[in-house]
This record gives sequence, structure tokens and C-alpha cells, in this order.
Amino acid sequence: MSKESLKEREAQIREQYKDVPPAKMIAMIAGNGYKEAAEAKAAGEPVGWCASNFPQEILETLDIKVVYPENHAAAVAAKGGGERMCNVAEDDGYSNDICAYARISMAYTEETDIPELNMPQPDFVACCNNICNCMIKWYENLARELDIPFIMIDVPYNNEYEAGEDRVAYLKGQFDVAIKQLEEISGKKWDQEKFEEVMEISARTGRGWLDATSYSKYTPSPFSGFDIFNHMAVAVCARGKLESAIAFERLAEEFDQKVKDGVSGFKGEEKYRIIFEGIACWPHLRHTYKGLQGQGVNVVGTVYADAFGYVYDNTNELMQAYCGTPNAISYERSLDMRLKLAEQNNVDGMLVHINRSCKQWSAISYQMERDFREKTGLPTATFDGDQADPRNFSEAQYDTRVQGLIEVMEANKQKKSKEA
Repeated sequence: MSKESLKEREAQIREQYKDVPPAKMIAMIAGNGYKEAAEAKAAGEPVGWCASNFPQEILETLDIKVVYPENHAAAVAAKGGGERMCNVAEDDGYSNDICAYARISMAYTEETDIPELNMPQPDFVACCNNICNCMIKWYENLARELDIPFIMIDVPYNNEYEAGEDRVAYLKGQFDVAIKQLEEISGKKWDQEKFEEVMEISARTGRGWLDATSYSKYTPSPFSGFDIFNHMAVAVCARGKLESAIAFERLAEEFDQKVKDGVSGFKGEEKYRIIFEGIACWPHLRHTYKGLQGQGVNVVGTVYADAFGYVYDNTNELMQAYCGTPNAISYERSLDMRLKLAEQNNVDGMLVHINRSCKQWSAISYQMERDFREKTGLPTATFDGDQADPRNFSEAQYDTRVQGLIEVMEANKQKKSKEA
């Protein structure tokens, strides 16, 4: 698409959504992804199940429709279907110890019509392990059970602070193989010019997303941090679409205006500002949100949401960006990300979700919590939970831990007030 055609397309999108609030536009884009995949499936086109951090630029360039099992599982869990689907998988012999997203995904290959949310069954799976090594076996299992192609891009753990050229060279070879596999599956040919265009749009989406989330640095924040958990679905599944870039830019503009007007999307007085560490507890999202909001606690920082803001200027930088996903980076860089959030967003403490499903993330959380507390002097608290299995969460424990965190944050505020 030429620059002129792209401008015309942008004008059309802005006209189409001019009366639609940014948050609703974001929700519509997420919904359209499922609709378009279902239509492609009905038309006989191959549709894939794709990992959240698989380089979607490849799929977008080839115009291959995919859906995202992680997003689907989160939505199913948030709508109350997590335990039922986990039980289906466990009845088939899958352990309760493996990721609840994986269990829901495996169950959905059998329970193909459920009340919470449906998506097409896959003709192939596209896997990337930069955020989760469990995903390799999860997707291998899907491919074996369904007898479909398995496409894998392996992003090695970064021992050093930044991804070097050796990592880029390793990924380039895998990109070439994945493109060839997808050409054979889809019958479509690679278009380098379109790839360049998709990269430009994807990077613009990443900048828009990070710009919007950065507004939490203002006090009060113009939005509730739990809103970001909802908006991030588009950052996961539609990064290469022009609509997504425009939606996030509009969201940032809305937040900017709220800051100028002194208005916050957080309901009530913002008394305390915290980092929420880890994935949201989707089955208990209402309780976890209300338990904070009701006591004036706003989430103004989360590494998980920003993990999907990929910004780059060329193919090499694209590959380096995918190497910079949380869980693929060194502990030192991971810690620095949290410390930077705390400084930039003027936080009062950190609440850490020890997520039974996400062991790779949670394994470092104990040391991360200790180092964060030591280097910032800020209080922290942990609670046990799960991103999709409601059985691994206790409302009483959560409430007690939150209350303890609030008491320490309040004591710190009173101390600072006396010293001022």
C-alpha cells in the first residue's frame, strides 16, 4: 500500500470511529479478530492458534488469520468458565500443576462450543517461547492431538542486558523457516514491501500503547490500572493493524486531556499508588479490583501490560525487541524495569501476584520482591492466585495482604508528612 493509500485508509478509519470512544474502539477491534477468523475458517482458509508474543508481523504480512489461546482462556476465565474447562482437561489426564491457560486451551479442542467465547479450531499452531517455556509443550501437544503443523520460533534467554547480534542471527534463520512453512500452509507468497509496511504500523501501535500507559505517571492517574488489563488484548492480538495504532493514539490523547482537566478515570480518591506485579487474576478480577479501589488504591504500573509494546525501526531491531520480552531477559534487567516504574510513576508500594499457573514468572518474584523493597524502601505484599483457575485464590488471604500493605503505606505517608 502506498503512502497516499495508507493516509486515505487512516482517514477512513478515523471517520468510521470518530464518535466511538477509544476504549470502545479497542473492544471492537478485539471482537473483530474473532469474527474475521471465523469468516476465514468458513471460507476454507487456514486459521491458526498463535502465541501472544509470536512475531505477528509475519502472519499479518501473509494475511493469515489467527486467534490467541491466551486471550481466549483469559476471557473464558473472566466470564466464569475457567474451573469447568480446567476440569475437562484434568479428566483427560492433564495435571492440575500445568498452566490453566494451557488446560483451558486443551479442553477447548473437545468442548468446541462454549457459552463464554468461541473461536475457530486451528489448522496450525504458531509458538514462541519468549514469555513462557511451558508454551512449547502446550503447543506441541495441540499439534500432536489435532495432527496439524507446528511452527516454532525459539527466543533464547538473554544472559546479557541487551540482545546481541548472535541472537538476531539465530532468529533470522527461524523467521525464514517460519515464513516458508506459512507460505506452504496458506498458498500465499511473501511480500517484503508489505512486511516493511506492517512493521511500521506495528511499531506505531507499540509506541501508541506505551504512550497511553505512560500517563499513569501523573497524580492522580487519568485511568485505573485495571483498565489497562482490559485494553491490552489488542496490544496482543492486533499489533499490525492500523486500527490498533489509531485506537491507542486516541486513548493517549484522551488521557492527555484528562490530565489537563484534572480528571481521573479512577473511581474515588487516589490515596495510594502501587505496581501490580504479574498477570491479572482473571476469575477474580472484580474482587481484586474492588479490594483496591474501595480503599483508594490505584494500580499505576505493571510490567505485564507494557510487555506487548514493541518499538523498532528495522528488522534487526524487531528481533531484538522480541528478545526483550519479560521472562526472556536477565534478572538484572527485569529488576531495573520495576525500579524504573516505581521512580517514574511515584508509587507507594507493590502488590505481587504469585501466580500458580505462571511458574516461570513467579519463580523470580520472591527475590524480585526482596530486592525491590531493599532498593526502593517501599513496602510490598504477595498473594497467591492463578490467572485462570479460580480454585487457587483465597479472597480472605488477598484482603488481608492488601490491608497489610495499605497500613504500611499509610504509616509511610504519615511519617513523611511529619518530616515535611
